[in-house]
Amino acid sequence: MNREIKKGRPGRRQGSPRALAATLDGITRPIFSKRGFANAAVAKEWPAIVGAQLAMQSQPEKVTFPAGKRGDGTLHLRIASGSLALELQHLEPLLIERINSYFGYRAITRLTYIQGPVWKPPGQTPPPPARPLAPAEEEILSGLLTQIDDMELRAALETLGRSLTIRGKAQK
Repeated sequence: MNREIKKGRPGRRQGSPRALAATLDGITRPIFSKRGFANAAVAKEWPAIVGAQLAMQSQPEKVTFPAGKRGDGTLHLRIASGSLALELQHLEPLLIERINSYFGYRAITRLTYIQGPVWKPPGQTPPPPARPLAPAEEEILSGLLTQIDDMELRAALETLGRSLTIRGKAQK
């Protein structure tokens, strides 16, 4: 009897289960390639490329390249406000340098801005500003730190004390 090893049918999963993250790149690649991104890495790594502060107010929309080229492209950024566009125009050379160092070649030579709402995942919202301490809390904190002679240590402990006092009040 002639036994043949059956090869898997196309579209069927073989082997052990795979993590969702391992298959996500194959699913999202067509979507991102329509927008000029080779993969989702630029959008995902945007905070690491431009810094957390700018990433909170901007997001890459798409990359367009001249016909037949994969360099000297234009990155279209969605920004939260018009005033940020003016600031980014001043920072443009630095941003282009950071983006190109991420790509590893001269991928981007120009930025364009699209003003509109910037979507961020829930975990990426900035924390609310800390409230000032009440005079009684200030007095207690300074009383606890009077015996510390090292100014650097005193400043670090004061920052910690303020943080813990504010957090303690917020949880009550």
